[in-house]
Amino acid sequence: MVLKDVFKRPLLDLRISVTDRCNMRCRYCMPREHFDKNHTYLPKSDILSFEEIVHVVESLLPSGLKKVRLTGGEPLIRKDLHKLIEQLRAVSPELDIALTTNAHLLSDSIERLKKAGISRITVSLDAVDIDVYQSMGDTTSTPDSILASIDKTLGLGIPVKVNTVVQKGINDQQLIPLISQMTSRNVPIRFIEYMDVGGTNSWNLDHVMTGNEMRSLIENEFGRLEPIEPNHPSDVARKFCTESGQVIGFIESISNPFCGDCSRARLSANGSIFTCLFATKGFDIRGILRMDATKDEISEAISSIWIQRKDRYSETRSETTDSKRIEMSFIGG
Repeated sequence: MVLKDVFKRPLLDLRISVTDRCNMRCRYCMPREHFDKNHTYLPKSDILSFEEIVHVVESLLPSGLKKVRLTGGEPLIRKDLHKLIEQLRAVSPELDIALTTNAHLLSDSIERLKKAGISRITVSLDAVDIDVYQSMGDTTSTPDSILASIDKTLGLGIPVKVNTVVQKGINDQQLIPLISQMTSRNVPIRFIEYMDVGGTNSWNLDHVMTGNEMRSLIENEFGRLEPIEPNHPSDVARKFCTESGQVIGFIESISNPFCGDCSRARLSANGSIFTCLFATKGFDIRGILRMDATKDEISEAISSIWIQRKDRYSETRSETTDSKRIEMSFIGG
């Protein structure tokens, strides 16, 4: 039986954070002044084991779960992540298993991930200009190395999408070069409006470039963008196609909220269920996992959380902007 919340939204997609650590310090996610050497990360004992994660996923499959996305922090920091994918694939040959990564470690990992059964990869890439890329990510890595990882992944036959967070006045001039790079690779790209996630990224509405503004800029360069019908009502990106066939998506949480069809829950690295990216609290699942709860008991616990879900933050942010929201690096984007 499909599990539905108060607004009849099904639970189809589970975002699983496997670590709260990252090897970048993106200004819009983990700014270094808040996540420095003195920052306290989760102790290893608090982090869910692969077996515990699989137990949660397996418990939700009868309720309609279709997709899991492994996130972080940076998920490839988690040792032997391919072993988790192997276990998830063994549970369900049909499960869509995706991974979101900054791709710094992807080149060294991708062959193991493919063998383990990964379905697809989403790469976060905010610029192809080296100065803009390094400034936004507070990193010494280069966009060329990320593009090389994308090429290696494509060469193995694994589908790739690229996500770009757009900040007005910071990387908005990178939209055209990014589209050009992805067009040459036939890789879909999605531009994400700068979101007010967590409380440390100094979010300001003046730094938001809306989807409409992005499309206007893109059409001036590439011509008319033709809308593409969504595959499912819960798709977060509004997709368009250029005259050359390049697919471009826009995730418009600020200017065009999509809460009404949101089908995503999030499982934090320490075993809490969050029913919204902008949540202020989670619901502990680790406790019952470590009391040897059965799949039915885990399913019942998560069901009791989901059926009471009323979250629609992006539609009501003008009414409430709680600064105590959970950081994106803790529950995944």
